[in-house]
Amino acid sequence: MIGRLRGIIIEKQPPKVLVEVGGVGYEVFMPMTCFYELPENGKEVIVLTHFAVREDAQVLYGFNHEQERELFRELIKVNGVGPKLALAILSGMSASQFISAVEQGEIKTLVKLPGVGTKTAERLIVEMKDRVKRFGEELANMNATVETGSVKKSSNQIEGEAVSALIALGYKPQEASRIISKVIKPDMDCETLIREALKSAL
Repeated sequence: MIGRLRGIIIEKQPPKVLVEVGGVGYEVFMPMTCFYELPENGKEVIVLTHFAVREDAQVLYGFNHEQERELFRELIKVNGVGPKLALAILSGMSASQFISAVEQGEIKTLVKLPGVGTKTAERLIVEMKDRVKRFGEELANMNATVETGSVKKSSNQIEGEAVSALIALGYKPQEASRIISKVIKPDMDCETLIREALKSAL
């Protein structure tokens, strides 16, 4: 089990980051709410990880805080919710938004997330309602995001990367393109564009 990585960020391609540790590069998939807080390429980072093993793949999921990882682990215990869907849920809304949606029984909010239908939303509310209480205010208040610098890219590159990120999070290609084209503005960087796209989808 790989539980923690400390290394240098080599490449960021939302929602995936490549972290070099002792000469080995680890690909880590992170919820966008965590991804926004990463430092720029070349900087050191500490990432808490969850190692998921399937028949066809071994995947590392990364988080900035223990509470985020614990929420992810609680999510994948819900019937019908795998790591990929949990990643999409925690990318589409902050921890506090998710907790609020579960506590208030907001099915309409949850079904706007990619891959979440009415039955899954109902299951999330029923199975997570008691679990989210134990995370308390510490998790609910983890909304702060840090703007990071990046190499200047063309608007086409930025748009393409943002669309790819949404597809990786479970949106269909046409839907991802539509959402991105709706919110894109001149001089937007990729992470801001993805953030605005995910906000608009809710």
